[in-house]
Amino acid sequence: MITGHLLSAADLTKDEALNLLATAKELAAITDGPNKKLPTLRGKTIVNLFFEDSTRTRISFETAAKRLSADVINFSAKGSSISKGESLKDTAQTLQAMGADAVVIRHGSSGAAKRLADTQWIQAAVINAGDGTHEHPTQALLDAFTIKQHLAENKKDLSGLRVLIVGDILHSRVARSNVLLLTKLGAEVVLVAPPTLLPVGVNDWAVTVSYDLDSEIEKCDVVMMLRIQLERMADSFFPTEREYSRRYGLNNSRLMKLKKNAIVMHPGPMNRGLEISADSADDLKSVIVDQVKNGVSVRMAVLYELLGGAALVGSK
Repeated sequence: MITGHLLSAADLTKDEALNLLATAKELAAITDGPNKKLPTLRGKTIVNLFFEDSTRTRISFETAAKRLSADVINFSAKGSSISKGESLKDTAQTLQAMGADAVVIRHGSSGAAKRLADTQWIQAAVINAGDGTHEHPTQALLDAFTIKQHLAENKKDLSGLRVLIVGDILHSRVARSNVLLLTKLGAEVVLVAPPTLLPVGVNDWAVTVSYDLDSEIEKCDVVMMLRIQLERMADSFFPTEREYSRRYGLNNSRLMKLKKNAIVMHPGPMNRGLEISADSADDLKSVIVDQVKNGVSVRMAVLYELLGGAALVGSK
């Protein structure tokens, strides 16, 4: 059982992470049946507080909450009092007055989720749905769940698996959370990127760093392609998009070099033709659609654990 908040993949012990994955698997089995709704969080209120656009993550959390019978409030920064200058403190106090039991926050500033959780502005559980270039812990959990589902279903953890994370590591909160969680679960993680797209201090991370995708592609069990975040790039981090794609994109020739049972992942949304070719995204090795589906089950598990839902005995 995890308690309090989920702000970082580092918040979870290995046993807590594995327990969440097991809970997600159980929830997936239940909700794949004819009745997708459980009564476990009936009477609870979940607020999606999104200061950044993210249709995929917001809908995933909303679906997860509703499948657990919670009430959901979607609070978008655009067109609200936030866009008129209301502070995070004022917004939090408003949510507290509404009786929120959990707040799922996405914010453009690193540390925003922790700031909300560390104050006395709100008593709700805080779940980090992405803060700046810092972290995105539920994405790492759903990625780990997907890897385990396809490659380690009968193993306790992810030991023995080699995971390539390729692309814009510098701006990627997904990469940071995945490094923390996947290494904790026993996987070997290799970061592949041009030097300009690697963060300062990356050599202190528990990973291997490579600048050459072609030398690594044949040795991996998982290749996770990251979106090039053009909206976060004020400088020229590579000469041209065509040059980046040639050196670091997953194309058909690289796809053919993957192991027979290797899988292709992407956190979405994809820049087809830039970091991943259309054929690679749609190949039988691709589990990108599974990632989206598994996101609901994993976020259900997080909400269930944080809010202390009733026993998982199916819908009544």
